[in-house]
Amino acid sequence: MSKCRFKDVKIAGIVTCVPTHEKLIDDELELFGGNVKQLERFKKTIGLSKRRVVDAATTAADLCEQAARHLIKESAVVLEQIDTLICVTQMPDHSQPCNAAVLHGRLGLSKNCASFDVSLGCSGYVYGLWLAHSLLASGASERVLLLAGDTISRLVHAKDRAVAPLFGDGGSATLIERAIGAPVAHFSLQTDGSGYDKLIVPAGGARQPRSEDTAVVCEDEGGNFRSLENLYMDGAEIFNFSITEEPKSVKDLLEYAQVEADAVDYFVFHQANRYILGNIAKRLKLDLAKVPMQTVEQFGNQSSASIPSAICGELATLLAARESTQLLLSGFGVGLSWASALVDMSELSVCELIDYSG
Repeated sequence: MSKCRFKDVKIAGIVTCVPTHEKLIDDELELFGGNVKQLERFKKTIGLSKRRVVDAATTAADLCEQAARHLIKESAVVLEQIDTLICVTQMPDHSQPCNAAVLHGRLGLSKNCASFDVSLGCSGYVYGLWLAHSLLASGASERVLLLAGDTISRLVHAKDRAVAPLFGDGGSATLIERAIGAPVAHFSLQTDGSGYDKLIVPAGGARQPRSEDTAVVCEDEGGNFRSLENLYMDGAEIFNFSITEEPKSVKDLLEYAQVEADAVDYFVFHQANRYILGNIAKRLKLDLAKVPMQTVEQFGNQSSASIPSAICGELATLLAARESTQLLLSGFGVGLSWASALVDMSELSVCELIDYSG
């Protein structure tokens, strides 16, 4: 298990951008065979009733760009001061070049700014923070702009009840800077690649390029429809993975950091769904008031954007008051991959959730 700590690095600002189009599960009764009771049970158990999704012309890069522009403006950072751009996404605009290069040009960053993508989903935001802290603590960088976002709604089949009602979209921008004397940050990162096929889009890459065959939509034994070009999730395996590995990861990180759970102000988990979050919190014996869950209920599962979305949407006022700034962040999912971070947010100058304006 990879664990590490960094000093002299601060998180200076976070902005999350969400699309304005909202889908209601109540309008998708046909997904549940017209069974109102089944739909209501789903809403109550999973905790999802609506989600925000992009249109066909909007990408994760667009959401991240608007978040970045707002963050740069509000934090008054000079573009030339940003010397590293990291873009975490599994929904790039192109297979080549990387989103980071495209966004580097659109944002007008310096030619002396290193830019690269990280292909991770649900754990990606924490991995991105870890990379940023690594670069800053080593002296390789002075100021990192971390963009994390996905538009997974474009990968699901509308008639796949296992995933269609779950996934929303979002993009985020986080500014991380070198700052002598900043509180120590602790990280742990894990992977189990043996479960790679439990959350996967089988076709569309080099292993299985798109074709007429991969576009054929089939019905599975559960009555869900999808093609090999759509997202597939083994719900039972992902649930078991989440409630098994996440509590252990959090406990291990707290022990490594020598911090008691009661000393953490908030536990911000990847917003998978309320059922998973509730089970993780129960196993860790956490006060539910310390576990944000409203984000997934309002916006859906936003993949790599879900943690910054929860911070900006649910904790901005509290963080601004400088009274509750010790956060444990933890992402888990596709890969299978999971990562946790214990960070201080007392130096945030910007923390906002904004609507995408096109």
